[in-house]
Amino acid sequence: MKHAGSATLDAIESLLVQIRKLTSLTERKRAVFYRKSSAFLHFHEDPAGIFADLRDSSGWLRLPLNSASERRALLRRIRELLAAK
Repeated sequence: MKHAGSATLDAIESLLVQIRKLTSLTERKRAVFYRKSSAFLHFHEDPAGIFADLRDSSGWLRLPLNSASERRALLRRIRELLAAK
């Protein structure tokens, strides 16, 4: 599974815009988000679709982003993690 390319990131731009509004995250490179000095979120693509890798207290979670409901679920999970600390 490779990191998401420009065309894939363009396809999820509306999601990225919403993530960028979360002020506790820093986007160091397009669609690569950090929380303080730690990598927190980035994206992958493969023939099965688009995926987010999100770091929680137990490590990296790989979440599918192939539907609007999956993208909303990612945003909810991000907000939960940011509120927890």
